[in-house]
Amino acid sequence: MVGASDAVPVPGQRKRKRQQQDDSRRAAARFAPDAGRWEVLFETQDESAWHAHVRRLRATDRQIDWTTVRMDTFCGRLIQPTTYRLSIFVPASVPDQGQDSAHN
Repeated sequence: MVGASDAVPVPGQRKRKRQQQDDSRRAAARFAPDAGRWEVLFETQDESAWHAHVRRLRATDRQIDWTTVRMDTFCGRLIQPTTYRLSIFVPASVPDQGQDSAHN
């Protein structure tokens, strides 16, 4: 019987795993708390309204960078209904380099 540690890696698996780890690190840095904030675009407890709104945005709003969008589903319980939220990441404003910070 061959153990999991004895298995031969699939070609490209190591490279693919390293790429996924690099992507995760870049995303963590890009969306870090000091890099900006998440702003809610839409929130509902109606799943069909949720899907319709997302479809409508994808079809009509070409200005949204969908790599900066977060779709959350807050699972409900008996007394709390499920909530669907669409948020977009808003980068923190970069201070103007031409102004002196002492002149606030």
